[in-house]
Amino acid sequence: MSREFGEDSGDRGDRRSGPGMKPNYFLPKPVKVGDEIDLTIEAVASKGDGIAKKDGYVIFVAGAKQGDSVKVRISDVRARFAIGEKI
Repeated sequence: MSREFGEDSGDRGDRRSGPGMKPNYFLPKPVKVGDEIDLTIEAVASKGDGIAKKDGYVIFVAGAKQGDSVKVRISDVRARFAIGEKI
């Protein structure tokens, strides 16, 4: 019995890996060190940092609470997330 591609085969179309695909951490980041941006904190991480996103890219902000609107200076950019400081 054959199945159509993607039809209950366990294939997840949202994955960014496999032959010919680049994982997300190789894509250009929407922020760079020194950028100052306005963000809304969406959640709080287990260690207490606020979590915000810019174009789907995660930014951690120390001392921010869920629902806060903050101006942030990006201090570090990594493969999967950035770290920002409230200003």
